[in-house]
Amino acid sequence: MVDPVMTLTTVEMVEASQIGMKSLAAALAVVGTGVAAAFAEYGIGSAAVGATAENKDVFGLVLLLTVIPETIVIFGLVVALLMLF
Repeated sequence: MVDPVMTLTTVEMVEASQIGMKSLAAALAVVGTGVAAAFAEYGIGSAAVGATAENKDVFGLVLLLTVIPETIVIFGLVVALLMLF
């Protein structure tokens, strides 16, 4: 005889699957935006170091341009939190 405490009903299994899929989608949103920001900062950062080496006066502008791709990750985090809650 099967123990009724140890068995899951079909509804509980579907709910668990839906929670898992939501979590996976949220993780993909954050990972995707993180990788995209990393590629963007790779190009911007190398150009920023070269520009700063040639002219020290552009440091503030270069710093601002380097920080801008990080907002993409924040948007990904917001989307992930909206999916989860």
